[in-house]
Amino acid sequence: MKIVAILFITLSVVFSLLLFTVVNPPNAEAVPSYARQTGLPCSGCHYTPPELNPAGRRFKLTGYVDRADETKVIKADGSKKRAPLDLLSTLPLSAWLETSFTSTKTPVPGTQNGTIELPQDISLFLAGAWTSHVGSFMQVTYDTQDDHFSMDNTDIRYANTTKWGGKDFVYGLNLNNNPTVEDLWNSTPAWGFPFVADDWAPTPGAAPIVASLGQDVAGFGGYMMWNNHLYADASLYRSGHIGASQPTDGTDFGYNIRGLAPYWRVAWQQLTGKTQYEVGTYGMHMRSSPGAITGPEDSYTDYAFDAQIDRTVVRTDVLSWRATYIRENSNLVASTALGAASPGHHHLNTFLTNAEYHFGNKYSGSFGWFDTSGTIDPLLFTQSAVSGSANGDPRGSGYIANFSVWPWQNLQLSAQYTGYTKFNGGSTNYDAAGRNANGNNTVYLVARFIF
Repeated sequence: MKIVAILFITLSVVFSLLLFTVVNPPNAEAVPSYARQTGLPCSGCHYTPPELNPAGRRFKLTGYVDRADETKVIKADGSKKRAPLDLLSTLPLSAWLETSFTSTKTPVPGTQNGTIELPQDISLFLAGAWTSHVGSFMQVTYDTQDDHFSMDNTDIRYANTTKWGGKDFVYGLNLNNNPTVEDLWNSTPAWGFPFVADDWAPTPGAAPIVASLGQDVAGFGGYMMWNNHLYADASLYRSGHIGASQPTDGTDFGYNIRGLAPYWRVAWQQLTGKTQYEVGTYGMHMRSSPGAITGPEDSYTDYAFDAQIDRTVVRTDVLSWRATYIRENSNLVASTALGAASPGHHHLNTFLTNAEYHFGNKYSGSFGWFDTSGTIDPLLFTQSAVSGSANGDPRGSGYIANFSVWPWQNLQLSAQYTGYTKFNGGSTNYDAAGRNANGNNTVYLVARFIF
């Protein structure tokens, strides 16, 4: 009966979302600021958002500054004593609204299952050219559970082009708040699969540092692309702690970067008429003191490898495959001193892969697999109902299936199912409170309106 009830609610919500979009179609002119700036539809830069095609990667690489109509730009020439001006005549603003339905196979004890959020979140974007060589992707998001706006993904960059060895050479500087958010591909954590996500269903507790610092750090670095093949990026990060008084004392934060945390990225891409290949590596090293800015330090080093292939198979249909493997080695001296980890070195292995078929730019179907394993530590992965581990094992594995429809390019409807074969170290009674891994299997339906 529970399955029947969940299915009934699911179908009802899907029907309601579809009916709403038919009765209330978005204005055809209400497109994001990048599209208004370039004069291109969303499909000019994306297979389907957020997955960039070669033109979209070039647009991001060169600083989000390409413009279609110079009559919409305010300009003034410079001289020795007068600064020039090169400015969009309108502010590059966009917004989106997400409304969703989420249900787990087994309810979280003491809570109502089958949650509808209207909205799940609202995001405002300052996204586009600031001047000739400077542009941005800046996102501020209202979260319905926290009931306030806060900084989300931010990527501000300066970019320029020249020749090196007779080949095209793009170089730039970057300011961001999430390692990998500046990346050009969809195989690294910030823009990787899954491309939509609920905001409350239980998820495994173990994750590598390079995928865990979003919006809590500030990073500055430089990047380059040579001959449209070789890409390299290096940045240095400090803790940002949005919402905390400054200067911070680190008291309420699990990660407080000591000194600077370097991030690196190298990738090689090859483009043909129908296929784009990418293979690369990235990583990060961080020293941190939990809850403090002095004293013992935890040390983390992440090494990662990734690959992506996009292949046009039938006219405008594209088959995509992506994969990433992250190895994290850590020495948790500070956590051990606090009794929050066992002595000795730890490691964590994370593997994610997915394949997706794009039926033009109106439909897509994808399937992904994830697997995490690492050092067993009952002090680090503690026992608690639902979110904890009975044996201190970080193992988790499962799959994600998604089907998405774009009735308009600025409206996305998605149905996603996440299934777990292991969760926080076990398949059955993983939390020592009677919950099974597949109890966290999640149905997620979302409508995203982009203006």
